[in-house]
Amino acid sequence: MFLDPTFLLLIPALALAFFAQLRVRSAFKKYSQIPNRRGMTGYQAARRILEMNNLHDVNVEEVQGTLSDHYDPRDRTVRLSTDNYRGASLAALSVAAHEVGHAIQHATGYSPLKIRHSILPVTNLGSWAAFPLFMIGFLFRSPLMMDLGILFFAGVVVFHLVTLPVEFNASSRAIK
Repeated sequence: MFLDPTFLLLIPALALAFFAQLRVRSAFKKYSQIPNRRGMTGYQAARRILEMNNLHDVNVEEVQGTLSDHYDPRDRTVRLSTDNYRGASLAALSVAAHEVGHAIQHATGYSPLKIRHSILPVTNLGSWAAFPLFMIGFLFRSPLMMDLGILFFAGVVVFHLVTLPVEFNASSRAIK
């Protein structure tokens, strides 16, 4: 069971996921300590960029959590975690601008964003089910359950790789 070839899928996927998360958290921590020159909060930056792009109908709200920031196209709302909503660091401005970049993508009909949001519910299910399926398979010595868990996890990793262009595009829109 421990020589199952599907482990060859799991190990690189786990390594990539942990590496990416480590890099994001490290950069966020570093730039959270550097205040921006204007003293502008993430909320103020988001509102300003939205106004500059004539997106007056997009709301900006504060949410709990760390790095829980996102744009919700269903109700046209940019949600910023407390640190980014109220914070005046370079990280807060960067995250706010990036999330507004998604609102701009939505407003312009950026098709990769539409595709991403259409497959997001399936990915959320895979993300939720991967680890429990793998552990159940491991505990009950069921290679099939372990394989399902690994495949769900690999699917989530593939989703993130496929949507990288959406993220890069949102950041480039934020920079502009």
